[in-house]
Amino acid sequence: MATKRKVKEKGISRIDSGSTHGWFVRGYRNGKTWSRLFSDLKCGGKGAALEAARAFRDELAQKLEKIPPQPRARRIVTRDVRNSTGVLGVCRTAKKSPNGTVNECYSVSWRPEPGVQKCTSFSIRKYGENKAFQLAVAHRRQMLREIHGPVVFSRLKEQLPKL
Repeated sequence: MATKRKVKEKGISRIDSGSTHGWFVRGYRNGKTWSRLFSDLKCGGKGAALEAARAFRDELAQKLEKIPPQPRARRIVTRDVRNSTGVLGVCRTAKKSPNGTVNECYSVSWRPEPGVQKCTSFSIRKYGENKAFQLAVAHRRQMLREIHGPVVFSRLKEQLPKL
């Protein structure tokens, strides 16, 4: 049965692999990792290595707290193997209304902020196949412009693989 890790050991893990025996300390801030191994042999035993690891962890935590957190950059997804329309965020689908009729449409989805997803659709019966698709693509592009700014499409080109 697994035992709960003590809170005072947070950020410290034990490594016993091959010829490596010691305590490994890790700290993270703004996507960067700081780490150090405290070897049992170099520190004079398992207990001494653990004490040195704890001291380093506490000192590292104080240093990392002084580094101001940076907001995570929004990434722009450029491809998805499940996409069949050729435009990410736009798909052809069928919606079933409460009265049971099925309506074909192009559905558009986007994420205005992390954790929030929005969507809308354009009816193929109302606009026709080509016009509904064009409206969906235009709406998706407009939403990307509003979320990421006017340089979104130049950033997208940079991320796309060179053919």
